[in-house]
Amino acid sequence: MVEAEVEVDVEIKSTADKFFMFSRRSQHASKATRYVQGCDLLEGEWGEVGSILLWKLTVDGEPKVSKDMIEAIDMKMNMIQWRVLEGPLKEEYNIFSKTMKVSPKQGGSGSVVKWNLKYERIDEKVAHLERLLQFFVECVNEIDQYLLSEG
Repeated sequence: MVEAEVEVDVEIKSTADKFFMFSRRSQHASKATRYVQGCDLLEGEWGEVGSILLWKLTVDGEPKVSKDMIEAIDMKMNMIQWRVLEGPLKEEYNIFSKTMKVSPKQGGSGSVVKWNLKYERIDEKVAHLERLLQFFVECVNEIDQYLLSEG
């Protein structure tokens, strides 16, 4: 088992609070980005710890699904952490968690969205997740554009 961690920072024009609050309402993500076709609530309440979501995504041009549980939410830090329970990622990774934290940009307007991916590959042959980081960057940028167009 090989544990690893990758992260990326994405600068956006939206405020941290606005981006974070939109992200908590996962059911609306398909309106904002072409990479999310839908998000269904399977258990719990929208945006609450312990809730289980079924994401319908397009990754590298392929339809994918991911069943995730919200493990933590910190409203003061604008942070959400999910753990992948089922889906293609679980075929190659024993453990896969993702954390999104949105912070006001230091010394300027806008914000920074930090995605952190922690995972344990099944074996050495499984690729690291740098390519998946680009997926998150593109989603963040499209959601930011959507939020800016909403006023």
